[in-house]
Amino acid sequence: MSMRRRTLLKVIVLGDSGVGKTSLMNQYVHKKFSQQYKATIGADFVTKELQIDDRLVTLQIWDTAGQERFQSLGIAFYRGADCCVLVYDVNVMKSFDTLDNWHEEFLKQANPTDPRTFPFTLLGNKIDIDGGNSRVVSEKKANDWCASKGNMPYFETSAKEDINVDAAFLCIAKTALANEREQDIYFQGIPEAVTETEQRGGCAC
Repeated sequence: MSMRRRTLLKVIVLGDSGVGKTSLMNQYVHKKFSQQYKATIGADFVTKELQIDDRLVTLQIWDTAGQERFQSLGIAFYRGADCCVLVYDVNVMKSFDTLDNWHEEFLKQANPTDPRTFPFTLLGNKIDIDGGNSRVVSEKKANDWCASKGNMPYFETSAKEDINVDAAFLCIAKTALANEREQDIYFQGIPEAVTETEQRGGCAC
């Protein structure tokens, strides 16, 4: 088998409505930012290719609607995720307070092999607003929360000013890849054809 095989990694982005999930993804993949807010309906995904060491990696980043009525997107949406990104707005305390709910919802729906070691990354977005003067969630508070969740990686980002976006998603890709390598050990007996059909298929909802 070629060492330069392509790896598809499924990344799910969760968080309250309006925290900047779509903007972060658009900045990362398309290098674009829009001032106009348009709520995501259901779920949508973008892809980005990158090389990590000897691996060609395709990140399939799934954007989700933060509205309550879309929270139960179903098991098919979460299944097969290699990493989960939680996003909150550093200027809105409620978006931070609901992180526990999003974390639990993901683990319940995705049902990973080992919930304690499944890779999550936290992004505190919109650090550019008002020069940082209107933020209500301190970096320490966020770091403490991450520590309580098994030292989850944390990045403070601005989709608008393109601060830390590439660094955050590179970390997400590396974390997901490490998790996928561990999964490979368990699933070596499964034929490669399975992943090919998964790559062709879109959302199973």
